[in-house]
Amino acid sequence: MLEELQVTDLGVIERLGLTLGPGMTALTGETGAGKTLVVEAIDLLLGGRADPAFVRPGAGEAVVEGRFAEGDDEWVVRRVVPVQGRSRAYVNGALASVAELSQLGRRLVDLHGQHAHQSLLHASTQRAALDLYGRIDLEPLRGLTAETAEVERALAELGGDDRARARELDLLRFQLDELDAARLEDPDEDAALDEEEDRLADALAHQEAAALAVAALNDDGGASEQLAAVIAALRDRAPYRALEERVRSLAAELSELASEVRAVAETIEPDPERLAEIRTRRSQLRDL
Repeated sequence: MLEELQVTDLGVIERLGLTLGPGMTALTGETGAGKTLVVEAIDLLLGGRADPAFVRPGAGEAVVEGRFAEGDDEWVVRRVVPVQGRSRAYVNGALASVAELSQLGRRLVDLHGQHAHQSLLHASTQRAALDLYGRIDLEPLRGLTAETAEVERALAELGGDDRARARELDLLRFQLDELDAARLEDPDEDAALDEEEDRLADALAHQEAAALAVAALNDDGGASEQLAAVIAALRDRAPYRALEERVRSLAAELSELASEVRAVAETIEPDPERLAEIRTRRSQLRDL
């Protein structure tokens, strides 16, 4: 039962509030007073078509609210029809779809027009009447319907939408082609490229560092010359014989170290083209 109706800015109705009691309520008035709009407002609450033309001139939207009761249960339904954009529906303050309004409305209200009993226009009502007349046992159908819904739900979880599955397959094929084209063969490739990029990006600085290191080891006043002075000071002195050998070994190691630093520096040469290739490849690996 519809117990209360509030209408704002619907057609010629600027604001209307109706409280309906038990029994029959009759709405009377002259032609154009808005009686049809009251029925239209109720139809909107039942999921009827929301036409922006119904909005009162000068208003931004029309709002219809209704309070329905059935036994101990109560529903507050609200429909908002803006001049632009889609209509909005609410049931007990929560957003609802028009289909949900229609389903709820069929339980609560029957609209009797001038020419037809509205509920008989619904295919579901017609089927129910035929089934009742034919005394059809609907339990097998209900069981199969529930089973079908469960299968469709399981299929959806597995990607049962053909178009969605096709899109996913296309994406996977594209990604696989990218991986094949990239020729990923070495799991440590990125680390090796990182090291090579560092070598080439700072090639001149690396060479300068090597030159400074070799000079510190071999030039006048360098480490090698200092160790030679130590060896000369300890030579042929019995208490320092063992220490002299250690210093000689250290001097030989420093000489070898200087040679290795020089050899590494000779392998480092600026190569802008190779540096660009490395950076492009590393970017590709990061994208993949």
